[in-house]
Amino acid sequence: MVKTDENLKAAFAGESQANRRYLAFAKKAEEEGFTQVAKLFKAAAEAETVHALNHLRITGKIQSTFENLDAAVSGETFEFKDMYPKYIATAKQEGNKQAAWSFDVANQVEQIHANLFTRAIDALRNQKPMDKVDYYICGVCGNTVEGEAPDKCPICGAPKEKFFKPT
Repeated sequence: MVKTDENLKAAFAGESQANRRYLAFAKKAEEEGFTQVAKLFKAAAEAETVHALNHLRITGKIQSTFENLDAAVSGETFEFKDMYPKYIATAKQEGNKQAAWSFDVANQVEQIHANLFTRAIDALRNQKPMDKVDYYICGVCGNTVEGEAPDKCPICGAPKEKFFKPT
């Protein structure tokens, strides 16, 4: 079973990456006017999501909402306290400004996510309903805000028009 568990985790990672990669490919195909190719990439991306979710479910990593929130806080905290600072330092040392920027904005947003998840845990723990708000995502850096999009992203400076509301 140990090898199968390792394989499930690897398959989840691979399918998750394929989903994101195919969505990026679809966006590029749309930009180049290949709408049918974009549709194909989007369909394949959705199929990869089905595969990834099946693998994740079988690993037992999807638990109660409270446990899932706790896992999310742990993951986000690891990213902004440990992973991204190391990645940023390496990218700067190697002179890769684009990677350093990408890691830096992700690092800032992971802190926001950890705080949002922590607030959700507190609400559940105290049996208080969460405020019903919409979330908006900066399409440039991933900044996640509640309520409404700001006129200018405080992380990357993108204008309000770059924000979108996830469905």
